[in-house]
Amino acid sequence: MTAVIEAHGLSKWYGNILGLSDVSIEIDPGITGLLGPNGAGKSTFMKLITGLLKPSRGEILVKGRRAWNNPGVFKDIGFCPELDSFFEEISGWEFLVGLVRLQGLEAGEAEARATRALETVELFDDRNRRIRSYSRGMRQRLKLAQAMAHDPGILILDEPLAGLDPLGKRKMIRLVRALGAAGRTILVSSHVLPEIEALTSRIVLIHQGKILAQGDIHYIRELIDTHPHMISVSADRPRLLAAAFIQDPDVLRVSFPAGPGQVVFETRNRDAFYARLGRVVVDEGIEVESISSPDDNLQAVFDYLIGK
Repeated sequence: MTAVIEAHGLSKWYGNILGLSDVSIEIDPGITGLLGPNGAGKSTFMKLITGLLKPSRGEILVKGRRAWNNPGVFKDIGFCPELDSFFEEISGWEFLVGLVRLQGLEAGEAEARATRALETVELFDDRNRRIRSYSRGMRQRLKLAQAMAHDPGILILDEPLAGLDPLGKRKMIRLVRALGAAGRTILVSSHVLPEIEALTSRIVLIHQGKILAQGDIHYIRELIDTHPHMISVSADRPRLLAAAFIQDPDVLRVSFPAGPGQVVFETRNRDAFYARLGRVVVDEGIEVESISSPDDNLQAVFDYLIGK
């Protein structure tokens, strides 16, 4: 698979403030989640990709072409910024058609594309309302519509779920996932862990301008061997299950949380634990209801990586 976006030694600073530090990364087709707290460098990275910022050092390539000062790249990219700055007194339709016309399209084609984009984000029925009357969710959807209206292969979405109510977030998540399934390359940022987990399993963790890790979240967790794995098992006889592992050298600790029927194991050898767990369950006739890993999630992984 050929990388669509490549960064090589990419750095950006604003006077004495470092926004991004020596980032080298490749982003492939599909949905990639860019996760980090506010001020981590997410927006800076996205603006470098879209050519809105000039790198202080290094380079960013989009389909093999430098992003900075290269208008030929812009047709391939749709950008949904974190903050909006609409012309409040015009309608959503006028706004969108005007932006599509800036791509050099004739009026008829621009209107057809604007119609498709507004239908996709479920704003077509409200297209003639002035933007100042739009709710936060509608404004977010209009930003996404303008990013995708010219049918780019790459979408850069900076905090597209910010400020949405739960229903609005579910709709946006379904829409972004559908766009990714259609073959686009999508880079979507958030500082909210469950939002990224709902969108994709392909994660880039960024903190203080540096890339901490990237890949499938479970793969990243496997790399953190300094922390034992926590495995929670719900069973009909949790104490019998716990007793079977008390002397196991791979099990560091056994505990019983508040939940009924639950026992939590900490192990540095997860594969060996699961292999033995299967044998114990069969030999002792224990009925297991569920098995989960409480720390095999983005929050735990991110906390481990930044040393919390």
